[in-house]
This record gives sequence, C-alpha cells and structure tokens, in this order.
Amino acid sequence: MSISAGLERDTGEDINATSEPRLVVAVDGPSGAGKSSASRGAAIALGVRYLDTGSMYRALTWWLLERDADLSDAGLVAGLAAEPVIEVGTDPQAPWVRVDGTDVSAAIRTREVTSAVSAVAAVPRVRTLLISQQRSIIAGVPGIVAEGRDIGTVVAPDAAVKVFLTADGAARAGRRAAETSSSAAATRAEQDRRDSLDAAQSVRAEDAVEIDSTGLGLDQVIDIIVGLARERAGLPCPRAAGN
Repeated sequence: MSISAGLERDTGEDINATSEPRLVVAVDGPSGAGKSSASRGAAIALGVRYLDTGSMYRALTWWLLERDADLSDAGLVAGLAAEPVIEVGTDPQAPWVRVDGTDVSAAIRTREVTSAVSAVAAVPRVRTLLISQQRSIIAGVPGIVAEGRDIGTVVAPDAAVKVFLTADGAARAGRRAAETSSSAAATRAEQDRRDSLDAAQSVRAEDAVEIDSTGLGLDQVIDIIVGLARERAGLPCPRAAGN
C-alpha cells in the first residue's frame, strides 16, 4: 500500500515548511460523536492540517469491495492490503481521498463500506501498514489535527493534546441517521455493532480530555478543542474585537 498526504500550498503561511510538528491534536471517539466536523473545524481555527485516519481504512475497504474480495478472510485482506495507492488530502477546508488516482471521497461513505470497514480495520497487517503511514503524515507537517479511534493511544501517543469525544448512543445514532437519511433504529443497530467490533481500537488514552458532546453544539465542541490546543501548546489566544 502506498499512502501519501495531499499537502497543497495555502495562501499566507506555508504550514508545511518544516518537518517538525509544532502541534499535534489527537481526537478519538466512537462513530457519530462528531469527530470529523469538530476536528476539521478545530484545524481551520488553528491554521493546521487535518487527517481523517478512518478515511484510509474506508478507502482500502472500498478497493477490496470493488474486487469482490472476501472480507471475512483476514489472510486474503492482509495479502492484498499493500496493493492500492491511497492518497489523502489534509487541507481541512477540502479534504479528499483517492485510490489509484480515482477520487473516492464520496464512494467511501456508502452504507456498504460503512458496514464492512470494521472487519478490514481489525486485520493486524492493515493496521500496521496504515498506522505507519499515518505517523509519517503527522510527522511531515508542523501542525495537524488527527482524528480516529486510536490516535492518542497508538498513532500519536506523544500528541500535545488528546481529546476523547463521545455522546450518548441515542444522540450519536440520531446524528448519523440525519447524515445518511436512514432510520434511527437501523442506524442505532449498526452503530452498536460497529462499537462492539471496534472496541479494541477505541480505548481512551489515560491523559485524554473527555468531551461529552450530547448537549453541545458543534461550535462549542470546536471552541473547547481549540482552547485546549492553545493552552497546552502555548499558542496565543485570538484578541477580542476592539482590543
């Protein structure tokens, strides 16, 4: 598997000018907790890159499904895992995912991929390959918000900021159902199944700050993450209007 980050040059400060990260924010938590939206928002506010590690597992899953691979055969999945060229864009304003040059940003969000990705992500060879690439992407930029299920515990255990974002089951299912236009009951059942399958990769880091987003709006969650990042990384807070 060849995986690279799309590091487009932004206007203004080139945040890729050095290979030493100045800030790594790890955001973990179960599906439906709002990790992606909150992480992208925080990355934009902090002026750093954004990495959706789950999209990598989804991209490989999509590629395997396109080839009618038997995903219940862990040996087969492990043997095929290194074949596709997977690229991810890390601009939080417009992240993208490509497999062998094809943009699959939308294709990897289908119910079929969602239902199958946990089985692929559980294969040790897949995790070894992807975690190595995720670490390389994180190390290659001076600042990044990375989100997934094991960022703070495995991928970036030395991250300056670790967040475990959660919400109660009903709230998570309701959010996911709204995104996918599915019934809340069906979404909750699928969510519970994935939570069970992904439990081994969903352990909260001991030094992570837990944020329960059940009663919070997206902007509130972003503000909390950004505040933690600025405090722990020693970054200046924005000046209030009129000051």
